Amino acid sequence: MTASANFYLQQMLGPTASFREGQAEAIDMVANQSQRLLLVQRTGWGKSLIYFLATRLLRDRGQGPTLLISPLLALMRNQILMAEKIGVRAATINSANIDEWQEVEGRLRQNEVDILLISPERLNSGRFLDKVLPSMQSRIGLFVVDEVHCISDWGHDFRPDYQRIVRIVKLLPRQVPVLGVTATANDRVVQDVVAQLGSDLQVMRGPLMREGLRLRNIEIGDQSERLAWLAENLPKLPGSGIIYCLTVADSRRVADWLQQRGLDVRAYHADLANEERVACEEALLNNQVKALSATVALGMGFDKPDVYFVIHFQRPGNVVAYYQQVGRAGRALSESVGILLAGREDDEIQEYFIESAFPPPEVMEGVLVELGKTDGLSINDLLKSINCSYATLEKALKLLHLDGAITKQKSIFHRTPNPWQANYARYNAVTLVRRQELAKMQEYVRTKECLMAFLARELSDPFARVCGRCANCSKPSLPDKVIDHQITLAA
Repeated sequence: MTASANFYLQQMLGPTASFREGQAEAIDMVANQSQRLLLVQRTGWGKSLIYFLATRLLRDRGQGPTLLISPLLALMRNQILMAEKIGVRAATINSANIDEWQEVEGRLRQNEVDILLISPERLNSGRFLDKVLPSMQSRIGLFVVDEVHCISDWGHDFRPDYQRIVRIVKLLPRQVPVLGVTATANDRVVQDVVAQLGSDLQVMRGPLMREGLRLRNIEIGDQSERLAWLAENLPKLPGSGIIYCLTVADSRRVADWLQQRGLDVRAYHADLANEERVACEEALLNNQVKALSATVALGMGFDKPDVYFVIHFQRPGNVVAYYQQVGRAGRALSESVGILLAGREDDEIQEYFIESAFPPPEVMEGVLVELGKTDGLSINDLLKSINCSYATLEKALKLLHLDGAITKQKSIFHRTPNPWQANYARYNAVTLVRRQELAKMQEYVRTKECLMAFLARELSDPFARVCGRCANCSKPSLPDKVIDHQITLAA
């Protein structure tokens, strides 16, 4: 295995490439030992390398294709290009390439796809469940769950669609290897993932410290002052980077303001058309812009090795999410910076996110009442009689579908005869944890100890230690105040 794996590694990354600690072992566990493995490694470690090389080795031995569940289209685009370097034929089925589905399904039947990438939402698609999955399930060579922490509702980024993955894993033959990867799972999330995917899931955990990343926190309550700080200091930073914002409106506001100050910064968020997102990603990847002012839509899986800076215009809701986002910086650089600008409005925004995470009881119950009156309703039909937002109703429908209380045929939802009772105790427990996580993030902003060690410890990293580089360990290079107050007035 070693010779073949090294050959493909160098084909992918260059003739001088060598495995990082733990990479060869992880590939061996999956490709040769058919283990079920949970891999927790730092951002930039190379987790995607594991399943690409394992796929190549398994396919060389005549095994079936890999099925990869991946959360974001940006991640899929990057990975398809990466896979091609070692002759892995990758294909994707997602909402942005509907016109290609029939062709991809045909290639799967002809065994011309080595790895199929889908979003977790496809597992709620009747067409995928009825046509694609049955034809693959008996011959899957490797099953991969990227960002596997999303399975756990204790995790910072729980997604109901990921719960369907648990059911698929339990139906797979035992000899099919399973690989779950993440950089952001503390001990509680790891235990929950193991409990859901099976006690035979092996756990490989590596150090999460990022050696070249200089962290810094600056409290600037007023938005105008933070905008002025960006205008003054962004030109001083070399290279390109990302400015994270909590809302779409703030993403646009930051980009518009910095453009007015002569800086090439573009807004990036979920409301953009797919073509616009791709154009923004390409511009950043090719260093054609100074920065993207982005929401979490530019998150998991976006891989630009030379991002020099990640700046947060507002404070994220928890330490784990912050680690993941700031970890976009400096993957292939000896030095990079992560700066958190904490503002007065941060807590109010985060409280809204916490309160809206689960649909209110009256919405869940209202859906069941309305569906019980008819032979089926669309989401737009339900919105006419249930007083809530589209997003809230969508969450309610996903949870009810997972619980077996409703079914979906194309765009129509139907009530099942199954009794249903909401697990409000669980919802309340998760909400309490979210508030505890918010308090820990507030503590991070104000701590005087090593910032990197603080993050690593919160991620249950047994290798956490003082970094010697953050603003609490050494003198910062940028001011924490706005120097030209005329800029603040203009903002």
